[in-house]
Amino acid sequence: MSLRIGIVGFGRIGRALFRLGFDRPGIEFVAICDDGDAEALLYLLNHSTVEGAFDSPAILEGNHFVDGGQRARVLKQSTPGAVPWDSLGVDYVFDCTGEYRTKEALVKHCQAGARLVISSTPPSDASFPVIVRGVNCAGVTGDERIISCGSSSIHALSLVLKVLLDGPGVDAASMTSVHAYTGNQHLADSASVSLRWSRSAAQNIIPNETWAPEVAASLLPALDGKIDGVALNVPVAAGSNIDLVAKLGKVLSAGEVNDLFLRAAEGPMRGLLGYTDAPIVSSDVIGDRHSALFDSNATLAMGSGLVKTLTWFDNGWAFAERMLETAELHAKRGGAA
Repeated sequence: MSLRIGIVGFGRIGRALFRLGFDRPGIEFVAICDDGDAEALLYLLNHSTVEGAFDSPAILEGNHFVDGGQRARVLKQSTPGAVPWDSLGVDYVFDCTGEYRTKEALVKHCQAGARLVISSTPPSDASFPVIVRGVNCAGVTGDERIISCGSSSIHALSLVLKVLLDGPGVDAASMTSVHAYTGNQHLADSASVSLRWSRSAAQNIIPNETWAPEVAASLLPALDGKIDGVALNVPVAAGSNIDLVAKLGKVLSAGEVNDLFLRAAEGPMRGLLGYTDAPIVSSDVIGDRHSALFDSNATLAMGSGLVKTLTWFDNGWAFAERMLETAELHAKRGGAA
């Protein structure tokens, strides 16, 4: 049975979903909803500064994107409840606007006929679950109506923390998300609600708040009250990392820490956690589908049990892959019945 999908918000995540899923068995894109013009959306789908040219460029026929076996209707609308999903025959809605973080807002997609809503941003409260593959995806039942996939930073951080928790344990941790600039930043200085956010993304390292530690602790309750962190948005278009400092429950050498991650990458977290001993930089992870790529060359360990790790991730591509996998898992467990 095909998953009949509607994408709301055709920014980087929405376009990555289409590129990743257009020739994927069992995936049917029915509608693409965005406030932008169809011609502009098509151009951005086929031409990406980060991922390069689409190797299977779509065409516009009337108000539909056509690509291989896909024929997705383009609607100039992105407000929850405004699109009649039932009449379009859409079961799964990916809300990639980043604007709606409450159950009250997202449930309007369900009221319009969607079976499941998958959000690309974490909720503002605990009214619907955050699902991170490799951490808590076993809890997906197929009965959910709204799911958040959190964020790319949440996925990367949560996997790293789970490896450490399952090994020596974590007494306390502090993280810095070094993140590529995003679409809601400014190319040049421009007034914004956040004073730091008003500065040029192309010329500055900009401190920012992050939900990643709070959400990771909610997924891994043993870390409640033991982790915090900040984000730095930096002048690169893609390729981000999590710099984690942790006080472990026992003293380990850098080599022993690396062994933990290598075993996880080759075992239970295969495909989600990668491991590299290559001297990589941010551009090397563009297009990588791992939620987290552990950099073994960067591991530091002090005799007190304090360790520092560096984990890379593509903040768009890998996250979109996890969103698709979450929908497939939900359907497999009865959600599309």
